[in-house]
Amino acid sequence: MGRALRTLVVWLVLLLIAAARLAPADAASTPNFTFKPAKLAAETAPPSEIQALLNLLADPKVQTWLKEQSKAEPAKPASATGGLKGELTSPAEMMSNRVEAVREHITQMADAVPGMPAEFANAADMLDRTVGSHRPAKILTLVAAFVGLGFGAQALFEYATQRMRRHLEAQPVDTVSERVRLVLERAAFAFGSVVAFAAGSIGAFLVLHWPGLLRHIVVAYLIVFLSIRIAAVLGRFLLAPRNERFRVIPMDSAAARFWYVRLKIIIGWIVLALITRDLEEALGISPGVVNVVGAGFGLVWLAILMEAIWRRPVASENEIVPEAVRETRRLSRVKLNALLTIALVLLWGLRLAGAMPAFWLLAVVIAWPLADYLTRCAVEHLLRPPGSTEIAAVPSLTTVFLERGLRAALIIAALGFLAWGWGIDFERLAAQETMMTRFGRGALSVVAIALIADFIWHVAKAAIDAKLAETSDLGLPSTDEARRRARLRTLLPIFRNVLFVVVVVVAVMMALSAVGVEIGPLIAGASVVGVAIGFGAQTIVRDVISGMFYLLDDAFRVGEYIQAGHYKGTVEGFSIRSVRLRHQRGPVFTVPFSLLGAVENMSRDWVIDKITLGVSYDTDLDLARKLIKQIGLDLAAEPEFAPLIIEPLKMQGVDAFGDFAIQLRAKMMTLPGEQFVIRRAAFARIKKAFDANGIKFAFPTVQVAGDTADASTAAIAREALALTRPQAVA
Repeated sequence: MGRALRTLVVWLVLLLIAAARLAPADAASTPNFTFKPAKLAAETAPPSEIQALLNLLADPKVQTWLKEQSKAEPAKPASATGGLKGELTSPAEMMSNRVEAVREHITQMADAVPGMPAEFANAADMLDRTVGSHRPAKILTLVAAFVGLGFGAQALFEYATQRMRRHLEAQPVDTVSERVRLVLERAAFAFGSVVAFAAGSIGAFLVLHWPGLLRHIVVAYLIVFLSIRIAAVLGRFLLAPRNERFRVIPMDSAAARFWYVRLKIIIGWIVLALITRDLEEALGISPGVVNVVGAGFGLVWLAILMEAIWRRPVASENEIVPEAVRETRRLSRVKLNALLTIALVLLWGLRLAGAMPAFWLLAVVIAWPLADYLTRCAVEHLLRPPGSTEIAAVPSLTTVFLERGLRAALIIAALGFLAWGWGIDFERLAAQETMMTRFGRGALSVVAIALIADFIWHVAKAAIDAKLAETSDLGLPSTDEARRRARLRTLLPIFRNVLFVVVVVVAVMMALSAVGVEIGPLIAGASVVGVAIGFGAQTIVRDVISGMFYLLDDAFRVGEYIQAGHYKGTVEGFSIRSVRLRHQRGPVFTVPFSLLGAVENMSRDWVIDKITLGVSYDTDLDLARKLIKQIGLDLAAEPEFAPLIIEPLKMQGVDAFGDFAIQLRAKMMTLPGEQFVIRRAAFARIKKAFDANGIKFAFPTVQVAGDTADASTAAIAREALALTRPQAVA
C-alpha cells in the first residue's frame, strides 16, 4: 500500500508540472481577459474612441449625474398602462404579448440557422487569438490533466480515510438509530470526496495564471466533470448500487445500478448544456444560434430521459417497499410511462418555443412530486426497523418531523426555483408598493404561514397519536399506571381536537393579516357573533361547559362503566358536547353532557360483592364458615384470580332466619368489573365443598300428611306402579 501511495503522489506531481508547462511563460506579456456574462473582448487594447468613452465614464461628475438620472423613472405612456395606473395589463393583452414573443423566438432561431457556420468560424478565430494554434488539443490536455489531478486528490482522500471507512462499513445496523447514524457518517465522507476532487481539479487550476478566455473554458468543463463526480457520489450515497445494506432509497440492486448510471448521465448532460450555452455567449455567438444549439442539447436530453423511463427495471415481487411506493403502483407501468413521456415532450416543446415561464412552471410540476415521492420512500425505509416488512400504523415523531420538514424544504426550494426562472427580484418586490407587489408579498407570507402551521400540526398530532398508542394497553386494572393511562386516553383526543382548531384559527388570522386584512375588527365582530350564537344555542353551550367540568372533575374516563339516569354503559369516547356509552348488550348511547346529571362510576378503585347463601337449619355454622374462608383463600392464591382480588371471600355470619333456611352472608373485595368472574368460581367451589361435607342448601318444600289407612293405600299404589313400570318401558 505504501508503494502504491508513492506512485500516486509522483503521478500527481507529474500532472501538475505538465499543467504548469502549458501556462504562459510570461504573465505580464499575456493578455488578461476579464470574463463578462454577455461577451468577451477579442482584442487586448480597445480602440481610442472606446478608451475615451471609458475615461469619460470614470469622471465622478458623470457618475453622479448617471445615478441621479437612474433614480428618476420616466413617465409611462398611456397606452402601456393597461387602464389601471400602469400597474396591470389585461389578460388578453398579456396572452397576445406572450404569443408574439414565442413567434419572434422561433423566427429568430430559423433565421440564425444559415449563419451558424460563419458564427462558429468567428468563435474559432477568437480562440486562435487567445489560446493559439492547436486550441482543441491544448484545451483537452488541460482539462484531462486537471481532471486527473482531481481524481488523484480524491484517491488521496479515500486512502487517508480508508480505515475509518472500513470501520464504518463494519458497523451494525440493528436499530433505527444505528442506521441513521451510519447514513449521516456516509454523507460526511461523500462530501469530503467531492471537496477533494474540486480542490484537486478546479482549485489547482485556479492557482496558476491563465488567459481570461482559456481560464473560463477550462474551468467550465472542469465544472462539468465536477458535476458528474457529485452525481456519482450522490448516487453511491442514496442508491448504494454495490451494497444494499447502505441503501437509502428502497429498490433492488438491479434498479439501483440502472439509476446510478442514468443519474450521472442526466446530470452531466444538463450541466454540459448550461456550460456550452454560457461559452457560446462568451464567444460572441448570437442568441438565435445559442437557442438552436440549446434545442439540440434538449433533444438529446429528452432521448436520455425516454430511454431511462421506458427501460427502467421492474421491481421484484419480494421487494420491501414503503406505503408511498404501493400507492403509486396503482397506475399501470405503461400509463405512467406514457404520462411522463407526454409531460417531457411538452417540456421540450416549451423550451424550443422560448416560453420560459411556462417551461419552469411545468418543470417544477414534474419534478416536485417525484422529489416528494423519493423523500417519503427514503424516510420510511430509513426509519423502518431492520428486518421489518410492516409500516407502523402510527408514524413516529421522527418520521413525521423528517417528512414534513423535508416537504416544506422542497416547497420552498420549488418556489425559489420558480422565482429564479421567472426573474423575480425580491429586493425590488419588497421596495415597491403597487397592488401586484403587495399581493406577491402576501402570497409568499401565506405560503410560509401554511407550511409552518402544517408542520406544527402534524408533529403535534404525531406526538399525541404515539402517546395514545402507548396507552392502548392499560395493564393491570386499578393500578396507578392504569389510571394514568386511562386519564390520558380520555384527555388527549380532546386536546388534539382543540389544538387543531387553535392552529387553524391562528394560521387563518395570520394569513389574513399578511394579505393586508385588518383582523382587529374581524376579531371584535367574531366576538359579537359568538355572543349572539351563544344566546341562540344555549343548550349546546351548556353541553360544552358541562363536559369541561366533568373532565376537570375526572368523573369518568374512556373504558369505564358508568350509569347516569336512564343511561349506562362503557365510555367509548367523547365529542365536544356528548359522551358515547356502549351498553353491555351492544346498543350505543350518545348522551349530551347536560343530560348526564349525577354520574355513578362503577369502575373506580374497588368493589365489594356480597353473597347470600340459604342452608338448612341442621347446618354446622362453624364448618360452613371455615369452608367459605378456605375457598376464599384458595381463590386468592390462584394466579388467575390473585391480581383481581383485593380482599378474599369470607363469611360475615348469619344474616337472617328465614321460613325454610338460615341466610348466611359472605363478601369479598375485588377490582371493578371482576367480581362476576370470581363470584361464579366461588359458587362452583362452595357447592362442591358443601356437598362433600354434608351441608345442604335449603329450598321450599311441600309435605302432605294423612292417617294410616291412607298411608298404606299410598304404599300399595307405589308398589303396583313399581311392578308395572319396567313392562311399560319395554
